[in-house]
This record gives sequence, C-alpha cells and structure tokens, in this order.
Amino acid sequence: MGMHQYLQSLSNLETIQRAPGFFKYQNHSVAAHSFKVAEIAQFLGDVEENAGHQVDWRSLYEKSLNHDYNERFIGDIKTPVKYATATLREMLADVEHKLSQNFVQNEIPAEFQAAYSRRLSEGKDATLEGQILSVADKVDLLYESFGEIQKGNPEPVFTDIYQESLKTVVSFKQLSSVQYFLKSVLPEMLAESFTNQDKLQALTTQILAANTQSN
Repeated sequence: MGMHQYLQSLSNLETIQRAPGFFKYQNHSVAAHSFKVAEIAQFLGDVEENAGHQVDWRSLYEKSLNHDYNERFIGDIKTPVKYATATLREMLADVEHKLSQNFVQNEIPAEFQAAYSRRLSEGKDATLEGQILSVADKVDLLYESFGEIQKGNPEPVFTDIYQESLKTVVSFKQLSSVQYFLKSVLPEMLAESFTNQDKLQALTTQILAANTQSN
C-alpha cells in the first residue's frame, strides 16, 4: 500500500469531461475544473479576509482542490440527472462517500488516512470555507456556460446552466465575496461583446431582481 495509486489517479481526472452529452466549443476536464475552482476560491477568500473575516486557508485549499476527486469513481453526472430528486442525490452522495472511504482504507498508507478521509469528504458545508467552495464551484460553471454562450453555442442547456449557477451564487449573497462578485465582476462579464449579449443581460437582471423582491 502506497501513494502511487492516488498520484496515478490524478491523471484520470484529466480524461473525465464536464457537461457530457452536449456539443461544446471548448471541453473542460474535472482536473481543470478543480484547479480553476481552487483559484476562484482563493480570490473569494481574499475578499472575505479584506472584509475582516477569518479564513482557514488550509481548509479552503483542501476543500476546493479535492471537491470533485470522487468523480474519478462515478464520472461527471449531468446536473439535471444528479438533482432530479433529493433521494437520488443522497444515493449518489452515499455511493461517492463509500467508494472514496474504501479507496482511502485500501490504497492510502495508514499515517495519511485521516488527512485523505477529510479531504475526500463533502466540502460544501456551513463553514465559511464550505460556503466559499459552493460559490467558487458555481462561478466556474457560470464561466464555462458563459464561454459557450459567447461563442454562439446553440445548445439551450448552457443558458439553463448559466441561470442555475447565477441563482446559486446569489443565494449566498450574505457573503462579502459574493457581494463583490455581483457588483464588480459580473458587470464586467456582461460587458463583453457577444451575439446574445442583450438576452443574457436581461436574464441576469431578472434573476437579480427576483432575488431582491424575495427578501
């Protein structure tokens, strides 16, 4: 038993494509997504720290870098399928947990098992770091879908993904980092020139207005 299997498995994440089954101008792997989420989480953590909040950087980096490692076992399941029912989502989460724990127990040396059991567990929790991860994950998905919309991808699913991602980000608007993103970053994104610019701007305004009215 050694770390070889874990280190070798990192290459598997490069071969798992996100948003499977849909035409894409640019493919994104789980490995690339994990790196981008870690970078986004780092930026969001900076905003939180500048706002006077204490960030557990070790926890944040561990959560963001490892949040999708378990897709090595079951792949990237389409979001509409994954969230079709709460029961199905719980079942998939349970399968991921059991497979990852089995991997840790059988492949990771005993002296590192506690660390990797923690790293491969669900990172999206109620802690500040867990909330930042939830936002960072959706911000990257927002950019992935925006990239396809900007390139003129006719698949309507990417507008759906953009909408779902933005709604999730907005649901964390109590975070200073989300307030900064909505005020300073999102407008820059929408100022980019692309074919469906007016439509996407209108959709974004609608989502933000609906959230404001609900509060």
